[in-house]
Amino acid sequence: MNIQRELPGVLKNVKLAPYTTFKIGGPAEYFFEAKTKEDLIKAIKTAKKFKTPFFILAGGSNTLVSDKGYRGLVIKNQNSEFQILGSRIVTEAGVKLSKLVTESLSHGLSGFEWTAGIPGTIGGAIRGNAGAFGKSMTDVVEKVELLEINSELRIKSYESKDCCFGYRSSIFKEKNNLIVLSAEVRLKTDDKEKIKESIERYLNYRKEKHPLEFPSVGSVFENPEGYSAAKLIEECGLKGKKIGQAQISEKHANFIINLSQAKAKDVCRLIDLAKKKVKEKFKIELKEEIQFLGF
Repeated sequence: MNIQRELPGVLKNVKLAPYTTFKIGGPAEYFFEAKTKEDLIKAIKTAKKFKTPFFILAGGSNTLVSDKGYRGLVIKNQNSEFQILGSRIVTEAGVKLSKLVTESLSHGLSGFEWTAGIPGTIGGAIRGNAGAFGKSMTDVVEKVELLEINSELRIKSYESKDCCFGYRSSIFKEKNNLIVLSAEVRLKTDDKEKIKESIERYLNYRKEKHPLEFPSVGSVFENPEGYSAAKLIEECGLKGKKIGQAQISEKHANFIINLSQAKAKDVCRLIDLAKKKVKEKFKIELKEEIQFLGF
C-alpha cells in the first residue's frame, strides 16, 4: 500500500510556488486538493497512517516555502461551502475572504469590510487572527468547528473565547494539532452604499500604500507593541534593499516583494538583515508574522 493508492487524487512533486501569493518555493513530495471537509479529514488520516508529515495550505498568502520544497503531504484546503443565515455566515475554512466580502455586501451585512484586499481564506485568517485598520477576526468570529489531531481525530466546536485570540495569534496557531474546519461569524445589517464605501476606502488605501503590483506575503513582521515594524525597518535605511530578486519594498518596508523569480533563501536573508539592524538600532526584536514551510 502507498499514499497514492490510499488517497486517490494525490499528486507527486508538485511545485508549490503557484499556490502561494509570494510565487516562491519548491515542490511538495505529495500534493492533494481537499474539495470537501471529508476529503480534508481523509487526507490527514492517510498521512497519519503512513507516518508522513503534512501541512494544510490555505490561501498561501502568509507562507514562505523553501526552495527545496516540502518532504511530506501538502493538503490544499479547497472546501468552499457557506450559508448566509440572517446576520450570520456559516462558512467552511477554504472560503476566500474576498468572496465573503462580496456576499456580505450583497446581503447588506457589515463587519467584513476591513478584509477587502486580503488574499487569504477564512480558515487562515482565523488561525492568524488576521487584522487591519484596528479590527480583527476576534470581532466577528462566534464559533469555530475544528479537527483535533491526537491518537484519534475528533471534531470539536469552540466558542470565540476558547480560541485564545491575541495579536496575530490564536490557539490554532499555537497548537498545530488543531485544524480549523469551519466557522460561524456574526455581522450587522447596514446600508449597502455605506458598506460599499467602506470597502472601496480600504481597497484604495491598500492600493496606495502597499506594493500590490508585486508578489508578496503581505506584512512580514508583527508590529512590536507601541511601534510600527515598517517604520523601524525604514529608519534602519533598508527600504529598497535587494538581495537577488527579493526586495524590501520601497513603498512599505514591512513588505518583502518578489521582483522576478526570487528565491526563498534571499527572502530569508532580508528577514535576518531587518531583524539584525532593528535590534542593533532600537534594541527591539522583530517577530515574523509569516509561516515557513520546508525549512
